[in-house]
Amino acid sequence: MKPETAAIHALNLVKSATGDVTMPISLSTTFLRDEEGGYPGGYMYSRMNNPNRAALENVITTLEFGADTCVFSSGNTAGMSVFQALKPGSHIIAPDDMYWGLKKQLLSIFNETLTFDFINLIDIDKVESFIKPNTVLIWAETPSNPLLKITDINALAKICKHHKLILAVDSTFASPTLQNPIKLGADIVMHSTTKYIGGHSDVLGGSLTTATKNEFWDRIKNIQQNGGAVPSPFDCFLLLRSIKTLAYRVKGHCENAMKLAQYLESHPKVETVYYPGLASHPQHDIAKKQMKDFGGMLSVLVKGDAIAAKKVVNTVKIFAQATSLGGVESLVEHRASVEGPDTKTPQNLIRVSVGLEHIDDLIADFEQALG
Repeated sequence: MKPETAAIHALNLVKSATGDVTMPISLSTTFLRDEEGGYPGGYMYSRMNNPNRAALENVITTLEFGADTCVFSSGNTAGMSVFQALKPGSHIIAPDDMYWGLKKQLLSIFNETLTFDFINLIDIDKVESFIKPNTVLIWAETPSNPLLKITDINALAKICKHHKLILAVDSTFASPTLQNPIKLGADIVMHSTTKYIGGHSDVLGGSLTTATKNEFWDRIKNIQQNGGAVPSPFDCFLLLRSIKTLAYRVKGHCENAMKLAQYLESHPKVETVYYPGLASHPQHDIAKKQMKDFGGMLSVLVKGDAIAAKKVVNTVKIFAQATSLGGVESLVEHRASVEGPDTKTPQNLIRVSVGLEHIDDLIADFEQALG
């Protein structure tokens, strides 16, 4: 099945006794055993497994061309489960502009058990120089947050396979509709399902999908089931509902983002636009090679300083000044303010999540805010 079809039909794991077309929500926390102590329905206890969660994991596995998926209560928990599965003393190579929430985990939670280097993964030729005897994992993020850097997944995968390293890719900005890291050689793909997969700014979640079931994946699955940071059945229901329209929502996000990026790139009060769909983007050719389209996220450097950037985000009327991304409504934020005093993000950068409103209204909103 094509992704648009799989998103709608891959979840049909449960045949309801009442013939529901839409999968019902299974709220039971425990399930009946038979006389031998087995579980004829395949479910034991909702922390371990649940029909709605199994359906969500099956759909994401199908969309990402993987072997198995674990879903979690948030994107941060999904990423953290990978780090928890590493043995103490392991070394990680991660991008210098890694999503700040996961970078903060490494610096404040795993700083005594793991070692790590934050490097520019765009410079593929220099990656191998950072590999150490205890290096186990390379963590990539493409497109990156908030600078929209594009990492060559296939090139990185070849390095990882040569050195027997795990390659994990945070593909949140792309969604499974636009990019499939496993098909490009990655071992694990991560999503904050809160974002485009959820798409309506009303549910938290995260996912990890593996290319193969192996000992490392067993460790992750053990963390999910026995650590217990799992989504509720209703969270899974909402995500399954949203996935049905994912491909078509993302098409709208991409169309609007490209038009807004082109408008902003020519605006006299804009210094730079970071959007992989623009020919001016340094990794535009890589993005064309590994993505089906260029996504709904862009970042803008306005001419001036933090005050100039904050003026814009405080003046827009249709764009909501709020964190997160991937919802149907357009959002803007002064990213450096969110990340705090240790941020490496330029002070004049505005991150934009382009929603599904009419593009003429979005352009007019930026026109009045920049003017």
